[in-house]
Amino acid sequence: MDQMAPATLVRRGQLLYSQTDPVRSLFILKSGRVRIFRLGEDGKALTLAILEPGAVFGEMVLVGQRMYDSYAEAIDDALVCRLGTVDVERLLLADVRVAVRVARILGERVGELEDRLTDLALRPLASRVAVTLLNLARLPRGSGPFARAPEVRLTHEQIAGVIGATREATSRVLSDFAERGLVRQTRGRILIANPSGLRRLGRETV
Repeated sequence: MDQMAPATLVRRGQLLYSQTDPVRSLFILKSGRVRIFRLGEDGKALTLAILEPGAVFGEMVLVGQRMYDSYAEAIDDALVCRLGTVDVERLLLADVRVAVRVARILGERVGELEDRLTDLALRPLASRVAVTLLNLARLPRGSGPFARAPEVRLTHEQIAGVIGATREATSRVLSDFAERGLVRQTRGRILIANPSGLRRLGRETV
């Protein structure tokens, strides 16, 4: 599938599709990150997924996935391959390996959404922030004083969208984490200073 379509550069902040501009396509993320979200009636964004390189997303009618009212936004400059409906359906019908792989991806995404619904219902805000940071943490490249610390490259507002909270409440929790030595906050990054402490917080329930 990757070889069938050339990669297109999508700039940070650009929408790949939206409620007002839907497309019937399947996307393969080559580099960068993409945020899938929906807007509530109050205009608040609820993030459904933060996609990393290698992710497959978009409309897959044969396996029951439609984009409906969702949006896809590039968080970083990203390279994305786009396949039309005809190409996707031909691949899914012609090669069972492709169909199995796509079904597995969808199953994993459903599992992630179920876990997040459980978190929203049972975990206090601090616990949800801790779990989200650990799930999104990655090892940075290069060297420097924090080279070995896992990091999350999202804004406070973007993290709030993932956990279904306000930016203000999320910022207060992150400030408390920083005061307790659990994280270090730098411009555009949150560095995980104490993963075990975050894991303990993540196990708390209401």
